[in-house]
Amino acid sequence: MTVKQLATLIKARNDEIKKAGDELVEEYKEAGRGAQIIKNNNKFQMVSSPANARVVQEFIKDETTGELSRPSLEALTIIAYRGPISKIDLDRIRGVNCALIIRNLLLRGLIEAKTDKIKKEIYYTVTFDFIRFLGINDIKELPDYERLRKDDTIDRMLSDGEQANKSKEKNK
Repeated sequence: MTVKQLATLIKARNDEIKKAGDELVEEYKEAGRGAQIIKNNNKFQMVSSPANARVVQEFIKDETTGELSRPSLEALTIIAYRGPISKIDLDRIRGVNCALIIRNLLLRGLIEAKTDKIKKEIYYTVTFDFIRFLGINDIKELPDYERLRKDDTIDRMLSDGEQANKSKEKNK
């Protein structure tokens, strides 16, 4: 995070953040902890220490090389056919919180996140790596892509769910 972001977040002055950040960089470095704070110009980032690089690489490798679980495949399919799609809509369609699945798909490079600054919401789409992995040239080459993309059953279902939620809020 930038010094400015941190200052805004905790309502402090930039110079206070800079000083505290520099102190934390040194403190973590001297303590030999498993995590460190690094500085790049006016940005700070918490990272794993170089001594733990091998362990972290093994962990990431396990998460990014194994087969996708059925729930991950379901979410990926929804993103492929319905993307760009928000996490909220993905959660509604699947009926469960998809945060961990999204994280895993992002780590694997199969989906990417784009922020809609107007709606202040993140939308997910498949990546070129996903398309290349499937051996297709265009997402539209997915089986029944046009028919399934245009199918408004899911849209009606999401709309009905939103209406039901609004009714519940009014009745409270």
